[in-house]
Amino acid sequence: MSNPVLIDSHHHGLGLGQPGDGAALFGPPRSNIDIRYFVSLVRSHLWLILGVIATAMTLALVVTLLQTPRYTTYSTIQINDQSARVLGDKDDSSDMTGGNSWDTDRFLNTQTDILRSRGLALRVAQSLKIIGNPNFFKAQGAEPPPAGTSAEIQRNQAVGLLMSGLTVDLPRDSRIVTIGFRSTDKTTAAQVANAYASEFIQSNLQRKFDSSSYARTFLSQQLDESRQKLEASERALNDYARSAGLIRTQAASSGSTDSGAPQGSSVTSASLIQLNAAANDATARRIQAESRWRSVEKVPLLASTEVIANPSVSALISRRAELQAALDQDRATHLSDYPSVRARESELAAITQQLGQAAQNVRNAVRSEYQSALSAERQLTAQVSQLKGATLSEQDKTVQYGLLNREAETNRQLYDGLLERYKTLNAVAGVSLSNVNIIDRAETPSSPSSPNLLKNLLIGLVLGAGLAGLTMFVRDQFDDSIRVPEDVEAKLGLPLLGVVPKDQAGDPGQELADPKSPMSEAYNSLRGSLLYSTSEGLPRLMLVTSAQPAEGKTTSSHAIAAGFARMGKRVLLIDADMRRPALARRVGIDVDKGLSTLLTSHDPLSSAIVASGADNLTYLPAGPVPPSPTELLSTARIEQILEEAKAAYDVIVIDSPPILGLADSPLMSALVDGVVFVVEADRNRRGSLKTSLRRLRAMRPVMLGAVLTKFNPTKAGNRYSEYYGYDYYQYEPDTKGS
Repeated sequence: MSNPVLIDSHHHGLGLGQPGDGAALFGPPRSNIDIRYFVSLVRSHLWLILGVIATAMTLALVVTLLQTPRYTTYSTIQINDQSARVLGDKDDSSDMTGGNSWDTDRFLNTQTDILRSRGLALRVAQSLKIIGNPNFFKAQGAEPPPAGTSAEIQRNQAVGLLMSGLTVDLPRDSRIVTIGFRSTDKTTAAQVANAYASEFIQSNLQRKFDSSSYARTFLSQQLDESRQKLEASERALNDYARSAGLIRTQAASSGSTDSGAPQGSSVTSASLIQLNAAANDATARRIQAESRWRSVEKVPLLASTEVIANPSVSALISRRAELQAALDQDRATHLSDYPSVRARESELAAITQQLGQAAQNVRNAVRSEYQSALSAERQLTAQVSQLKGATLSEQDKTVQYGLLNREAETNRQLYDGLLERYKTLNAVAGVSLSNVNIIDRAETPSSPSSPNLLKNLLIGLVLGAGLAGLTMFVRDQFDDSIRVPEDVEAKLGLPLLGVVPKDQAGDPGQELADPKSPMSEAYNSLRGSLLYSTSEGLPRLMLVTSAQPAEGKTTSSHAIAAGFARMGKRVLLIDADMRRPALARRVGIDVDKGLSTLLTSHDPLSSAIVASGADNLTYLPAGPVPPSPTELLSTARIEQILEEAKAAYDVIVIDSPPILGLADSPLMSALVDGVVFVVEADRNRRGSLKTSLRRLRAMRPVMLGAVLTKFNPTKAGNRYSEYYGYDYYQYEPDTKGS
């Protein structure tokens, strides 16, 4: 009757998939971030971590004690976006910066870069006269330059020391810049920090003056060029006017003349305008004179208004009327030959004659005035016609003159603008206010800023912890030791078949003899895993091997064989380690015959079989030690022996030699149905485990999985494992009367 299979109910799942499929007995492989795994690493390397941290902190303490005290002092300045000019030129925008925050941040960052610049450090060195000063070099912990050192080298050394001791800090969303300087001499630190603030202001003003100087120089050059162009254009204009015979009037500069000549008119055009105006006036006068003449010509003399209106004619008419009245009166009283009558008739005839003559003179004067106006009109009209031809001829010449004149006028305006700008720039150059203000001046510090013992110890602690973590990580990456069951899948890529606890009594045989012991329970669980280790179930021919000796391979082989024998299966346990056979010594049997005997002869398998004393379990010992076990295993005889064993037994378990350095196990792994790989827990192998697996997998065997032996879950490094062990749940002790 077969015994029931006891499977540990506290395993989180057996590897029931195909051999080598990577199915882990304890769930999925370890995640990238496993807190418990890191805690385990820290516990297992606790003394290493403490030692590294203690060493780092000790070094930090020693370095702190050996350091020379240094003093750091600070001055603060405010940097504004722009600076106002003393003259207040509203059109000058040379000092304006952008209005948005991005431009403001860029401007402030530019100013801090200027503070850190080599040029400003050189200004500070020159202002404090520290170039080649041995006291300054001593204050900075440097050797002063030896005698004969060139000035350039001394200057570079001083500037380098200044830049190395300088700190510039611009807080976010602030315009206050903190300038710090560190030195072993407190007075030097304060002087340099204040000098940096002062020289920064001076350098800003100097840069603005230099920038305006560049502008003035540029404008001066442009002004000279513009003046030369103006002179050349005016000279070309005059030359053309001389060659063309064009004479411009003074109206060219005044804009207009009294005669109405346009700006820049010539003599010919001005004369034409004047004569044309005179001709128009002469025509008007002629028309007026002609009208008067026509009014006098066609009417009697004394009927013309023009004649009567004449004062002389009017006076004569009045006198004649008076004489006629007096004559009529005399005639009324006297005869015609009366002397007074004849006298008055004679006087009246004289007056009448004078009146006719005066009227005729008036008519003649009107005619003469008309003829004079007509003659003047004709003369002026002839002159206007003549000047019109001359003006039209002159206009053809003024086209080129106008082009040259416009070019000269453009050059004149450009020259006037540049001259005005040059005068303005000269007036405002170098009179702008600084946009940098000193808020706090550096004061002589009372205590050193470094070394800071607490800070250095914290740095040592952090560096020590980092170095310890790095050391722990490197050791863990290069360490292929299997400490916990989860490492089997993570490091070896093999499914975990079982976990065998460490033998606390020191006698595995005694532990296995007790069916209630943790070791027996572990191998019972391993037996259950093997029953479902392949898709066909239990492999009939399996090889048990390990990387190195003394990993529990023989004990595991015997326990596996005995477990299946208790299930009622016919089991053959073969000791294939023909170099250091352990089975015969463990069970106490004779070794006159064994596997080596069968390999060197054609004896049947039954001739070397040894009974174990237990039901269904027999042994095939290794036999006498041959000279070359590998050559024996390389023959076809081993296949015949295994085929014969498979025909006679249900399960064949082969206890093979370790893999490292030997070819026996890899050779036999290709002949079996599955390989059980035994791994001792917490054993330092230095890469031998992975090397052994690579050699074994080169033969392409069926890897059933791994068995972790000698596992102690109570060790500090194993406390994070999900495997709790078989001893936390034990059988209830027998009590009488229960």
